Amino acid sequence: MTGPLAFTIPALPAMECVPALDLRGGRCVRLLRGDFAAETVYGDPVEQAEAYRDAGATSLHVVDLDAARTGEPVNRDVVLRIVDALPIPVQLGGGIRDAASAAEALEAGVSRVVLGTVAVEEPEVARRLAERYPGRVVLGLDHRRAPVGRGSRRQRREVALRGWKEGSGIELTAALAQLEDAPLGAVIVTDIDRDGTLEGPDLPGYELVLGSSSLPIVASGGIGGADDLRALAALEIEGRRLAGAIVGRALLSGVLSLEEAMAACAR
Repeated sequence: MTGPLAFTIPALPAMECVPALDLRGGRCVRLLRGDFAAETVYGDPVEQAEAYRDAGATSLHVVDLDAARTGEPVNRDVVLRIVDALPIPVQLGGGIRDAASAAEALEAGVSRVVLGTVAVEEPEVARRLAERYPGRVVLGLDHRRAPVGRGSRRQRREVALRGWKEGSGIELTAALAQLEDAPLGAVIVTDIDRDGTLEGPDLPGYELVLGSSSLPIVASGGIGGADDLRALAALEIEGRRLAGAIVGRALLSGVLSLEEAMAACAR
């Protein structure tokens, strides 16, 4: 007679922890809720990127804030220095508003490009680019929350454009639906009102998008510690979980180490 069969439950894949670097005027900075007047400077971006590499980062998220406002790749030389310094994938967002500038960045060595404004206003441009570079185009949906009607507790999430300066009039899930069938690498969903605050992520918002899309969803905005990452990693809607979480100020300010963050992302 044999004993009971032994079996193991396979571990869920870890939610990837992606450190973020925001560039302005050639420096590494962080903004509070996207406000350019509320800026904290953290120094040389290449040195910070190398520190993340040494700490075990598996990829890096870089945003050119100057380009996000103007559409001009002001910090492209810094971005390419980061790409040259790191053996890990570097994805770039901020001001990439046409297929030509996206292709230029990809051909220059950037692993993935994040499209925001152009993807919302001209989804077919983003779709064709994703078909040309499958898995290397990321949809960036940065949004603000507002009540649905006076006195209502329900909220709508309106996608913002052009460095968060303009509203699109398009609701978050509607913008997501426009590119649901495109071969995107991921969708980064950022709650602008929480970005840079360390006050915690918008968990109901991520439940909403997980239930609305089959695309890989990456959380961004408000992460202030390991507990926030554990809460994001535990989210599950109809068998769907977050693919990653982007962490910026919490790492740069020293509230959280990259090692702690990566451990918290493990399921």
